[in-house]
Amino acid sequence: MSAATTRSRTPDRLCAEAVDLARAAAEEAAAPGVVGEHVGLLSEGDRVVTHYFECKELGYRGWRWAATVARASRAKNVTLDEVVLLPGPDAVLAPEWLPWSERLRPGDMGPGDLLPTDAEDVRLEPGYTGEDDPRLQPGYFDADDPTPNSPLSEEMAELAEAEDADVTAAPPAALPAAPRRGTIAAVAEELGLRRARVLSRYGLHTAADRWEDGFGPKTPMAQAAPASCVSCGFLTPIGGSLGQAFGVCANEFSPADGRVVSLAYGCGGHSEAAVMPTPPRPAPPVIDETRVDPFPLRPAPDSGSVPAAADEDTAELGHS
Repeated sequence: MSAATTRSRTPDRLCAEAVDLARAAAEEAAAPGVVGEHVGLLSEGDRVVTHYFECKELGYRGWRWAATVARASRAKNVTLDEVVLLPGPDAVLAPEWLPWSERLRPGDMGPGDLLPTDAEDVRLEPGYTGEDDPRLQPGYFDADDPTPNSPLSEEMAELAEAEDADVTAAPPAALPAAPRRGTIAAVAEELGLRRARVLSRYGLHTAADRWEDGFGPKTPMAQAAPASCVSCGFLTPIGGSLGQAFGVCANEFSPADGRVVSLAYGCGGHSEAAVMPTPPRPAPPVIDETRVDPFPLRPAPDSGSVPAAADEDTAELGHS
């Protein structure tokens, strides 16, 4: 370690003792009563020391007033350099600024909001529009290069042009243009192919990962499901390459109703889930209190408890 480094780390004695000068400068720059106790000092270099004072101003918890003093070489007078308000180790700071494109989260957009897409967005790639090929534009005609939608080959087109030149007064360039309905661009637009940009492979992968995180096979709901969505009647297939792994749930009682779900996802609302068991029937009672048990007024004649002969005394009383 060099002598210069040692001197810079050791505070100058006169600058370190100039606490009153630093406090007076901080109180002059700050509002009255917001400069607190002296909390330390730091050597900034040879004969340069910064004194720190507690800041008591509301909303600046953990901040400190920093007053830097300095002394010229071989001079005994300490002078003021600058006074600033700096955050301390425990200061409350605003979060690091991020551009809006990085702060945006799913669900932040509301009605009327516009989300411009970057021209270099890696989630998209150029699609087929037909605008790069002038032959696909309506009204294009070139005698040397027949239109791509021409039903004739190049040889037959040349022969047809030669025959038309003999029987028509106007040159081929002045003939009526082919109807736009028969062009490749019109067919592409009808099939939904005329989009400026489409999902790239990266965009497909990120969408698949995002959907699997929400409604995929590793979610707790799918782990407890009786079966997966691939065999569920409420699953609505989707087109494109993502249709091989995802679909849309159409079960109003499912937590994924109207959401894109993985074919390996599942829930208790599966269409082929087991039928709910019937409620258990209680065991028959030992004593049936809902039924009347008939009891005879007289014992049976063959029971042996009464004589077989008729009792005339009881007969007179009206007993049978």
